[in-house]
Amino acid sequence: MSTAQIISWFVAAITFGTVIMYGCIGETINQKAGGLNLGVPGVMQIGGIAALASAFLYESSTASPSPAFGMIITLLAALAASALAGLLYAFLTVTLKVNQNVTGLTLTIFGTGIANFFGGNMMKLSGGVGTISVATTSGAFRTKLPFLSGISGYGSIIFSHGWMVYLAVIMAFAASYFLTRTRTGLNLRSVGENPATADAAGINVTRYKYLAAVIGCAICGLGGLFYVMDYIQGTWANDSAIEALGWLAVALVIFTSWKPRNATWGAYLFGLCYWAYVYIPTEISRYLAMKLKLQNVTYMQNLYKMLPYLVTIVVLCVVSRRRKRENQAPSSLGQSYFREER
Repeated sequence: MSTAQIISWFVAAITFGTVIMYGCIGETINQKAGGLNLGVPGVMQIGGIAALASAFLYESSTASPSPAFGMIITLLAALAASALAGLLYAFLTVTLKVNQNVTGLTLTIFGTGIANFFGGNMMKLSGGVGTISVATTSGAFRTKLPFLSGISGYGSIIFSHGWMVYLAVIMAFAASYFLTRTRTGLNLRSVGENPATADAAGINVTRYKYLAAVIGCAICGLGGLFYVMDYIQGTWANDSAIEALGWLAVALVIFTSWKPRNATWGAYLFGLCYWAYVYIPTEISRYLAMKLKLQNVTYMQNLYKMLPYLVTIVVLCVVSRRRKRENQAPSSLGQSYFREER
């Protein structure tokens, strides 16, 4: 494997990992408050389509769109739309006490339908499949930071990305600090561990659960925005790719043992595993196909795509054997809290 291929592999892994890192951070905050939101894929799609639609309408309405203004509009649209999805989830699961698993899955289906509906309509308005173009806004998200643009070679692995890649890393460490070093973060964790005890101590359980759901979903929505504006460079595809990445983000939460800072390397490891089928030398694939008695070497690509999930299973096995409480899920995860029963 050449140096250029190694650099390309790692750059692709970081870009891929950033999408699921946002989803992982947002879902970790939600789960730390006891909310098992399986609607992450749908929320990411809602954030992505809201960002794309707002950029499309803005750039279509003016002859010379401003990159900065377009970027602000898409950020606000993605955050608002995904936060509303989080508010809907919180209302159903916290106020109405609806089953969290069913609500999350319904939110995924709802988000997928909404995103594909508006994505399909934008394709028709722009002339057909693959013709949606928000080049100005997308370019603003993909522009390298000015003081890093001259770095080449192996340094480009780290310094050849748009600003949202670095924001994801900062948010991961900020979320970790918030959950472990601040009073509000400790209160949120206590709500997830034992809401009855937290309630008895004077902590407003409902408020914390609502805030965790809304803020967590807003962060997940940034993952959808990054996917649309950076990963696929400002267009839309009805191929459920965001949904698949959303499920990987949920798996990453477990992989990182509910520690956001671990997402800074876990997400990139997932990216390396995911893109392995492109960069692993053909000779190795042929050898493995022969050993596995596969008739076609292309079948190995499907096996390579399983690597992120296999890594997650291995980590789960290792963590379960250690049996350390800090590596386990919050005690009340997925359970509704009934105040009158405490």
